[in-house]
Amino acid sequence: MSLRRFFRRPRAVTAVEAMRLIEEGAVVVDVRREQDWRRQHIPDAVHIPLGELEARAGELPDDALLIAFCTGGLLSSGAANLLSELGFDAAHLGRGLIEWRSAGGELVSG
Repeated sequence: MSLRRFFRRPRAVTAVEAMRLIEEGAVVVDVRREQDWRRQHIPDAVHIPLGELEARAGELPDDALLIAFCTGGLLSSGAANLLSELGFDAAHLGRGLIEWRSAGGELVSG
């Protein structure tokens, strides 16, 4: 096994790039807490709080790019690292919900 695997980190994507990737089949994985998810989230996102991500990774597709998502980008960066270590193709939304909103990304409540 190459040591590169341990040093390679998933890339950060912008909201505009994420929107394009979602249209191409990428899946958003929202790693925020339940109350944040209920307040609003990206349509069709999969909700798995960060603390449950490793245990529930089997619920995620292994044939699509996974874009980890949180409010500001910190949790999603760690989530993307974990997903990558688990063998998934992963990226994270660099500035999270903040950038998603400013780029005009759609959100749903409930």
